Amino acid sequence: MQRILLKYMSDRGCQAVVVRSIPDALDRLAHDSFNFTVIDLEHESMTAPNVLSDLKLQRGDPGTVIALTSDHPRAPSTVGIDRFVGKSSIEPDLDRALHALVETSALVPRPSANGGLTVQTSREMSLWRSKRMQEVRGIIEEAAGVDVTVLITGETGTGKDVVARAIHALSSRRSGPYVKVNCAAVPRELLESELFGHERGAFTGAHKLKVGKFEAANNGTIFLDEIGDLHRTLQAKLLHVLQDGEFSRVGGRSTLRVDCRVLAATNQDLERGVAEGRFREDLYYRLNVIQIVVPPLRERMAEVPALIDYFVEMYAKMFRRQSYTVSPAIMERLLRHHYPGNVRELENLIKRLIVLGNPFLRNATDTAATARLSSGSASVVDISLKEASRKASLAAEREIIARVLEENGGNRVRAAKALRISYRALLYKIKRVGLARIRPTFSPTITSLPDPPELWKS
Repeated sequence: MQRILLKYMSDRGCQAVVVRSIPDALDRLAHDSFNFTVIDLEHESMTAPNVLSDLKLQRGDPGTVIALTSDHPRAPSTVGIDRFVGKSSIEPDLDRALHALVETSALVPRPSANGGLTVQTSREMSLWRSKRMQEVRGIIEEAAGVDVTVLITGETGTGKDVVARAIHALSSRRSGPYVKVNCAAVPRELLESELFGHERGAFTGAHKLKVGKFEAANNGTIFLDEIGDLHRTLQAKLLHVLQDGEFSRVGGRSTLRVDCRVLAATNQDLERGVAEGRFREDLYYRLNVIQIVVPPLRERMAEVPALIDYFVEMYAKMFRRQSYTVSPAIMERLLRHHYPGNVRELENLIKRLIVLGNPFLRNATDTAATARLSSGSASVVDISLKEASRKASLAAEREIIARVLEENGGNRVRAAKALRISYRALLYKIKRVGLARIRPTFSPTITSLPDPPELWKS
C-alpha cells in the first residue's frame, strides 16, 4: 500500500513524507505542516485512544485527514477524519478527494513560520556560525527577493540543498510547490519524462499520462540538483524552458507554459565543462545569474560542534536511542579530521555511531578506525561512506526484523504480515541480515555493547 501511495503522489507531482506509526507522525507534525495526511485505519497504532484528536492538536498542521479503509468510502463519522477512501479503488477515490479539496480551496500550500522557513531549514541555518556561511546567508536573503535563476556550487555534501530550500522559503513563491530533481539519480532515458512528463502511449510502458516535475512546480520553485550531469540533448530543452517558459511532454504535440523559478546545483566546474564541450555555454549563463558558492566544512570547522550536537539529537530521536553528549576527547578528535565528504560525511559518521551503538569497539576494522581518528589521519573509518551507510541501514533493519520475529514467536508468516512485506521478501532479508538461524518458538534477544566512557559521556 505504501508503494502504491508513493507512486500515486510522485505521478501527480506531490512531495510525500512517509512515517511508519502514529507516534512518528506526531513527532513530524511537531515541526512541519502538510496539505493533507493519509492514514490507514487498520494500522495497529490506530488502536491507541485519542489518536486522531492528538493528530489534529499538533503544533504543525496535518491538513485534511484522509483515511484508508477496506470498506467502500463513506461519509465521515469519526472525529478527526475529513474523508474516507477505499483501498480497493484507491486511485480514483483519491483523485476525487483531492479534486474536491482544490475546488473548496482546502488544498492550498501552507507557508511556514519564520518568513516561510520550515523548522528544519531554520534550525540548519542557525548552525551557520562561521563568517563564510554568514556571507552565504546574506546572498541567500538577497537572491530570495529577486525572481531569477540561481546556481549553487560547492563540493559534495556541503549543504547545497539547504541553500536551495532556504531561497524558496524566503521568496515570494514560498506558498507554491518546491520540487527537487536529482539529475544524476534518474537514468538518462527516463530523465526527460521525469522533468517534462509524457503523454499516454508516448513509449513502451507509458500506459497513462504523467505530469513532469516542471509542470508540478508551476507557480513555485524547481531545484535541479547535479545539473552538471544533464545530457546535452536535455540541456537544449531546459534552455528553451528558461528562455520562453514553454515545453512539450514526451510524445505530446501541444505546448505547455510554466511559471516557476529554477535553482540549480552542481559539484562540478561548469566553466571547464563549457570549455570541454560537455555543457552548453548559453545554458551556463542562463543558470548563472546569481552564483552561491558553499564552502567546504574544512573551511568552517567552528560549526562542527554544533553540527555534531544537531545530528546526535536528531538520530538518537529517530532511532529511539539514548541521547548522548560527545565527550571532549572525541570532540577533539573529530575537530582534527579533514572531512573530504563535508557535512554529509560527519552526518553519516554520527548516524553510524547512534545506530550501531558502539561501532568503534564492534570489530577490528572499527578499532583500527579509532586509532586513525585519534592520530588525526585523513580517514575516519576504514570503509567508504556508502559502505558505512549500508552497514548502518542493515543494522537498523536487523533490529526491526528481530524484534518483530520475537513478538511473533519466531513465526515468519506472521512477521511478514506485521512488516507488510511478502513472505519471500522476509526470507531474503532474514538471510541478508544474518538471522537465518532463527526458527519458530525461538525469541531472539537484541543486545548492544556498553558504551565506552572514553567515547561518549551521558
